[in-house]
Amino acid sequence: MPEGALVGQPVKLRDWQRDIIRGIYDSPTRRAIVSFGRKNGKTSISAFLLLLHLCGPEARANSQLFSAAQSRDQAAILFSLAAKIVRMSPDLNAVVAVRDTAKQLYCQELGTLYRALSAEASTAYGLSPVFTVHDELGQVKGPRSELYEALETASGAQAEPLSIVISTQAPTDADLLSVLIDDAKSGADPKTKLFMFSANESMDPFSEDAMRAANPAFGDFLNPTEVREQAAAAKRMPSRESSYRNLVLNQRVDQTAPFVPRAIWLRNSREPDDAAFYENRIYVGLDLSARNDLTAMVAVARDSSGAWHVRPIFFAPTLGLTDRASRDRAPYDVWRDRGFLVATPGASVDYATVAEQLCQLCDDGDVAAIAFDRWRMDVFKTELSRIGRELPLVEFGQGYRDMAPALDALEGELMAERVFHGGHPVLTWCAANAVATRDAAGNRKLDKAKATGRIDGMVALAMAIGAAAKAAPTVNGPSVYEERGILTL
Repeated sequence: MPEGALVGQPVKLRDWQRDIIRGIYDSPTRRAIVSFGRKNGKTSISAFLLLLHLCGPEARANSQLFSAAQSRDQAAILFSLAAKIVRMSPDLNAVVAVRDTAKQLYCQELGTLYRALSAEASTAYGLSPVFTVHDELGQVKGPRSELYEALETASGAQAEPLSIVISTQAPTDADLLSVLIDDAKSGADPKTKLFMFSANESMDPFSEDAMRAANPAFGDFLNPTEVREQAAAAKRMPSRESSYRNLVLNQRVDQTAPFVPRAIWLRNSREPDDAAFYENRIYVGLDLSARNDLTAMVAVARDSSGAWHVRPIFFAPTLGLTDRASRDRAPYDVWRDRGFLVATPGASVDYATVAEQLCQLCDDGDVAAIAFDRWRMDVFKTELSRIGRELPLVEFGQGYRDMAPALDALEGELMAERVFHGGHPVLTWCAANAVATRDAAGNRKLDKAKATGRIDGMVALAMAIGAAAKAAPTVNGPSVYEERGILTL
């Protein structure tokens, strides 16, 4: 081994490492995704596979090999380890030249060249890789990476290119690595292999079973005492739990601690029933946002069992959609194509389209209240006047007075697993981004300034549930608004 507690000793593959390698090479593979907790030898596996293709049995004459990372420092780690392996091996040192300044390894006999790249590099276009390691792709925020796409599309000139993605999980569903993992789980492409070590979210996160599930080297070359101490620290200090879950348990958890923990949100993913919107009263939350950004309209209806059925509709202007997708790191174009987002004509959200959708909802069902944030509502009301409609609009403040009890009500329903949102991808993205702030009295509101991305859908959902809570007592007694002394509708 080139470094660590076993430095200088011959490499001996563990069974789980053998399984990964066999899984990659025993059948045709275009892309392999390997994901586990930190400090399980990720870089070592990457370095050995790299050398296998540079000067070993998998090498192809005059081929180009690359590793890609999000920063220069990260890119240097894999190169540095591979260079140490070369220098410590007389056989490799005889055939591979190490170019430290350029972060390159070159095998003159085969004409093969490896180079470490980072997202900070000026360009990765014009390359033709036969083998690529995407190191810590989980650090990419949003569904796209220019470096990743440049290298993957550049491999098209090769007969059998191979890409290895090796990383701990990304924080959210909308991030590139999550998109790739979810696609691999679907089995749509048999040449994409997934090797995932992660603690199931139903497990006690501080149990040794959870630690072992995400860390195959636990108790071997991964110090178990250190992992247990990290778990104990996370249990003592809740602010560290999300980081522990993401980096140690390899769970898809945002380290910014969103208002709704991912595990709870997923437990509410049952599909809503359309019949609920015809048989029960409907409450709507409307967050218009800026005219060139995301507008959210979320309708909820509560059935006789107490479950909330959720129907979200999102709007964004057609012009500039791709640019906004890049800015917000969200696949607006994909959501549009799949029917999860309404793209309105022009460069700003067409309030006429929003008004038509809202009027249609009122025509089809018993809409009791449409809660709105007064920002830009004057423009929207003008649109309603133009088409001659009056709707049950109710102003809903965005401060602690109105939003705190709304969030309390929403949180309670989510904890009881009574919010059937069907895993709507745009609403799920908003939920992952939503962060709540507190005042001195402990009241909460969603804070767009502290969010990691758009939260309009969660604001609209909270207003819808809040409007319903204002309108009627809960099953177990008075509403949270009545308890706080706030007048009902």
